[in-house]
Amino acid sequence: MTIEDQIEAYIAGQPEPKSGELRELHRLTRQISPTCRLWFLDGKDDAGKTVSNPNIGYGSQTINYAGGKTREFYQVGLSANTTGISVYVIGIEDKKYLSRTYGKALGKASVTGYCIKFKTLADIDIGTLEEIIRFGLETRGRHE
Repeated sequence: MTIEDQIEAYIAGQPEPKSGELRELHRLTRQISPTCRLWFLDGKDDAGKTVSNPNIGYGSQTINYAGGKTREFYQVGLSANTTGISVYVIGIEDKKYLSRTYGKALGKASVTGYCIKFKTLADIDIGTLEEIIRFGLETRGRHE
């Protein structure tokens, strides 16, 4: 199964209205960066144990770990959670940047160092979320 097929199956497997909202966010992210690398992580570790919610990733970056190891990973992620949807902006060094820059304008969402959680798209300002996704994919100077 291709990554695109895995993404579609994941989105289709969510209950409405969550699946429609995930589909809209996927479309929006692809519109922002149509040629970015797509990822699909099923949430399982190498032993097959579930360790996180499945997630869709967009873009590509190299993450540098303290011990000198590096890993390629996505820049922006999208995932369903038990109460709604999470959007991840990976690789932000300033853990207060998202909440300080976008928190008030975003609307009814929980914003942590790299994660934005909200119940439904109706609760947030979609234009602000689009700015955040653009920031995650484009403005930090990383190449796709």
